[in-house]
Amino acid sequence: MTIPDFTTTLLVDQKPGEVFKGILNVRGWWSEEIEGGTSKLNDEFTYHYEDVHRSKMKLIEVVPNKKVVWLVMENYFKFTKEKSEWTGNKIIFEITEKDNKTQLRFTQAGLVPGYECYDICQDAWTTYIQKSLRNLITTGKGQPNGRDKPQTENEKNLTEQKK
Repeated sequence: MTIPDFTTTLLVDQKPGEVFKGILNVRGWWSEEIEGGTSKLNDEFTYHYEDVHRSKMKLIEVVPNKKVVWLVMENYFKFTKEKSEWTGNKIIFEITEKDNKTQLRFTQAGLVPGYECYDICQDAWTTYIQKSLRNLITTGKGQPNGRDKPQTENEKNLTEQKK
């Protein structure tokens, strides 16, 4: 039996090009703490949230209006025993048309229930995709982490534990 990777899907009225543009605007829906390119094949960027989470991503597939894939080149979690969970995972955004709407299927290939961070990570991705990215696509304004501004309940809890 194979263990499924974490996936979440959303359906919006906007065209595939608008969804694609939203995905590439990583600072607009995930975090303002992104450094590097986020839109072209072979672009690399780093993400960090305080001293709790850092990662380095590389865009390994970019198909306009259809698909974006990030490779997690490096990752660090302060709150797990295995600090490099996610390293080698692929983060996949697949865009398709369905019933006159646009469907975005987000998958983190490798994020499975056996991961120590699974509950926190699936909660965070669900919030970022279903709330922040959806809002960026549909209204033009997402809710990314700002500088020292946690977005999800788990991030707020991790910040409080540090104090």
